Amino acid sequence: MKITEYKKVYSEPACVTASPNKEGMHKKIAAIVFEWLSSGIIAVIFLCAVFMFGVRPVRVDGDSMLPTLQDGNWLVVSAFDFNPEYGEIVIVTQPNRTSTGGPVVKRVIAVGGQTVDIDFEKGEVYVDNIKLDEPYILEKTYRSFDVQFPLEVPEGYIFVMGDNRNDSLDSRSSRIGLIDKRYVLGSCILRAHPFKKF
Repeated sequence: MKITEYKKVYSEPACVTASPNKEGMHKKIAAIVFEWLSSGIIAVIFLCAVFMFGVRPVRVDGDSMLPTLQDGNWLVVSAFDFNPEYGEIVIVTQPNRTSTGGPVVKRVIAVGGQTVDIDFEKGEVYVDNIKLDEPYILEKTYRSFDVQFPLEVPEGYIFVMGDNRNDSLDSRSSRIGLIDKRYVLGSCILRAHPFKKF
């Protein structure tokens, strides 16, 4: 009888001590959930900041970059590259000129210190007297505008053209002209849409 009573007295404190363990587990779970949520919120804020100030989506409007880019394509553009080079696809604007009214997508053909010449009879483009190999264009460059060639590109500027050479308003026209590198909004790092052409 006494042994049974001792067991009862001994077992009761064991039941009482189980409750704080459950509370401790709940606190640990809550802390883990809070940590994950706060990390997620910080990640979202970081991504928003990157997209606002560094990387942004841009929609292609028009056919001037055919066959490389089609009307309606979405591009991911990086604003961290402020030293565009030949062949890069860039988003540019010309705030001090009458142009197309907004940013345009073009390809860098020449940079500061280089000389561009175009033989519109043969449709060939030369940079520093070297004929460019241009597998990315839709057709040869037969269309001229009001800019005279050969043209030396000043330091701090770039010369750009669309890949659809005969249906592109670009640096061959004074409406666009040479682009001050300060007005390069970014360079294309990938095509996000359509997914089959990612």
